[in-house]
Amino acid sequence: MVELDVLATRYYERRFPTAPAAERAAFIRLLESVEDPEIWAWILSQAPPPAEFTHVIQQLQRHT
Repeated sequence: MVELDVLATRYYERRFPTAPAAERAAFIRLLESVEDPEIWAWILSQAPPPAEFTHVIQQLQRHT
């Protein structure tokens, strides 16, 4: 999904290098274990993300 790729790239370039280790780990787990449509629904607030990904989703939303 191109839109998600753009957001993930922005986050990765702007936030990831200085993010806390736990946030970086959650971002990697998110990308490795969750399908794009589900992540996109969380970003659009169409469904609540699991607690382990809430902070990362909030950060992705900030990098729109």
